[in-house]
Amino acid sequence: MKARTWLASSASLIVPLVLGAQQTDSTKKTDSSAAAPPITISGYATLSYTWANNPLDTIIVGRAYDRNYNSFSLNVVNLTVERVAPTDRVSAGFRGELWFGQNAAVVQSIGLDFGPDATIWQAYGVLNLPAGKDHYFQLKAGKMATLLGVEVGEDILNPNLSLGYQDVFLEPFTDTGIELDAKVSSKWDAELRVVNGWDQVTDVNLSKTIVGRLGLTPDDRTLVALTGYFGPEQPGNNVNERTGIDLVASRKLDSAATAVAFLQLDYGQEADAAVLTGGLASWVGAGLWLTYDVVPAATLALRGDYINDREGARTSNVLGFPATTGLKVGSVTATVNIKYWNHALLRPEIRFDRASLPVFDSHDSQFSIGMGLSYIY
Repeated sequence: MKARTWLASSASLIVPLVLGAQQTDSTKKTDSSAAAPPITISGYATLSYTWANNPLDTIIVGRAYDRNYNSFSLNVVNLTVERVAPTDRVSAGFRGELWFGQNAAVVQSIGLDFGPDATIWQAYGVLNLPAGKDHYFQLKAGKMATLLGVEVGEDILNPNLSLGYQDVFLEPFTDTGIELDAKVSSKWDAELRVVNGWDQVTDVNLSKTIVGRLGLTPDDRTLVALTGYFGPEQPGNNVNERTGIDLVASRKLDSAATAVAFLQLDYGQEADAAVLTGGLASWVGAGLWLTYDVVPAATLALRGDYINDREGARTSNVLGFPATTGLKVGSVTATVNIKYWNHALLRPEIRFDRASLPVFDSHDSQFSIGMGLSYIY
């Protein structure tokens, strides 16, 4: 699902990863060989440390992978097995990713339980039908990473070490179901999914969730993708739908792609989900990223993100946030991605969070510093 040439080499850090991560099929390479592609084994391991000035006991409030305060953490060991389905002929392929480590607890899906420190991140099969030069249709089935957003579950593919609020609170991590993936022209691609629901291997009700994405690559420096979703997500309820849209755009700011800007806008709502009234809940989010290659082996990544959870449906009592009837929260983050060593990525990071309520251990702001070290094989 996600183009990850970075797992073989850490030479090109930001642009091909983040664009390819959200099903940017226009970036896929065509395998013209007649032989079946080999099965490849790859992966990575990430360790990190994070300190914050206003933790809640041992927890850094509102964080996902970096939630453990003042602790050296084994975030994840990823093992990926894949056979790519070439897009120029009738072919089949698969992808499977196993996670071991504390990140697995955050991305768990209902109905899949290997304990808090292990999960199957992705496991899906692919059937490909060619439709002319650089055109194809693919059927995918299984557990797949979400189509929404700039950031992805695999931390090494993101511009920043920590995840922003949009990724953590306004998106699912994975979908389980089927997908029709179409590359219809050199500039347009589309995906349509029918899935159990947000992070559900076993459906919690009798209805399905529909996810659709339309991607446009007008030139080799620009990407625009619009994704929408609708379907009931509440256990035992087939009526109260969660609906929303997600817009992602990116632009290479120079021909050498040493500077790239990303934009993400979100809107969503859900019936009978407001914490105080039990009525309609809605939320909005906005994020802006800028990456710049300071030197060939070091990239600076800046992120500003903000969400307004108007009725508390997405943040109340989640990841250390207290029970609230509505919360506005945002952050500013700076990360340096250092790639001086073969197969290794070192990421120091600083971050400042600000909220509309004193949710950071009775404070409305929080400062943190972190460091991540990843080995990619």
